[in-house]
Amino acid sequence: MSMTDVMAYLDAHQQEHVERVRAFVRQPSISADGTGIAAMADLVAETIRELGGQAEIVPTAGHPVVAGRLEVGAPRTLLFYGMYDVQPVEGEAWTVPPFAGEVVDLPGSGPSMVARGVFNSKGPMAGFFNVLRSYRALGQNPPVNVAFMIEGEEELGSRNLRAFVESHRERLRADAAYFAFYGQDARGISAIYLGVKGIAFMELVCRGGEWGGPQSRMIHGSNAVWIGSPAWRLLQALTSMMGRDEQILIEGFYDEVIPLDADEERLLERLAEVFDEREILSQNDVRRFKLDGHGETLLRNYLTLPTLNVDGMVSGWVGPGSKTVLPHEARARVDIRLVPRMEIERTLGRLRDHLDGLGYADIEIDLWQAYPWAHTPWRSPVVQALEGAIRDQGVEPHTWPRIAGSAPMYLFSDVLGMPFVMGGLGHGGRAHSPNEYATVEGMRLFERSVAGLLERFGKA
Repeated sequence: MSMTDVMAYLDAHQQEHVERVRAFVRQPSISADGTGIAAMADLVAETIRELGGQAEIVPTAGHPVVAGRLEVGAPRTLLFYGMYDVQPVEGEAWTVPPFAGEVVDLPGSGPSMVARGVFNSKGPMAGFFNVLRSYRALGQNPPVNVAFMIEGEEELGSRNLRAFVESHRERLRADAAYFAFYGQDARGISAIYLGVKGIAFMELVCRGGEWGGPQSRMIHGSNAVWIGSPAWRLLQALTSMMGRDEQILIEGFYDEVIPLDADEERLLERLAEVFDEREILSQNDVRRFKLDGHGETLLRNYLTLPTLNVDGMVSGWVGPGSKTVLPHEARARVDIRLVPRMEIERTLGRLRDHLDGLGYADIEIDLWQAYPWAHTPWRSPVVQALEGAIRDQGVEPHTWPRIAGSAPMYLFSDVLGMPFVMGGLGHGGRAHSPNEYATVEGMRLFERSVAGLLERFGKA
């Protein structure tokens, strides 16, 4: 059987494969409140079994992990990492029901499935299964063995995944890991990612206490003339961390920042050739970048600089009507994105030292989520296999040294000691937003790129 036979089968059965994607997105699986989680885990496990593999729903302290293997006697094994959970839809305005999986004609995109999770990332997961199913339908084995690790808490920070990985190393053994997603933008430019920034997500809490301020309840706002405010105190502490140009002022914060290596510099040069600043601004509904510079300068900052971001703040009265109060408590949720060589503990220690040194020792740092950055060398066989698979489809891949977002890829590079790659053909967007979508044509292209990845990696 040739690759031509596989590609022909994928194209001929595209509508059937779209329906299988629809079945996945029609099952809600909201990790924030647990809606549909058990049913979705069952669906994923049963799908693996239908492919001839073994699957188990493994409990964790939170939502379960679906683990499995498809052994076909191949010399190489690929670990497929995925997520079956999605973000909530409450309070969002959708043009179609978010869990109906309807296909609509989107302006500029064509026929597209609009549904929560179709882009991030049930659609790619279902597409990967479709490719394995196609080999089976053709009476053939895929060219690699496949291990599966599909979690239900990625949208919660994968908080129980490390414990699972450390206690199930043997069932996860593989030569490389793959995280599938639709990697083309609206122009058709294809992106592959070799790494992620780390993250430390926390809540800073300021309460009334020895420094002043109400200690147990909100009081009348007129008392602000002689009683200190936790809200102002927290705002001042936050302001002390960031200059007007949004340069981070915490001492030592940039000390571990390192330049790109030679391979990464070459990748950066190629990215600059297709980088569309206007598209980035449009996608994010902003008018200008905060840093001076264009093209390669913007990309270099994106890839190499850490961030300190205020995600949200709350204090006092925010309900309807007028109510003047002096709050007794203020909270801010903050995330730090860590680049290679930045350590979580050292970075948090610098934050603590900064607050203490300015007299804010009373402000609590409540760490909610943290995991380190991760990176795979560009020359890794799995990276070269995916690049080649995309090139085989007539698309030139553009490989990013890392993405500015965070995902638990360190579990592969650091804990399991294997390379990983993220990407694939296909187009979609609006992750975590109303009207999340993926194009039907992109689903077809994605499956073709996955088949090429399996073939090339199996021969690497």
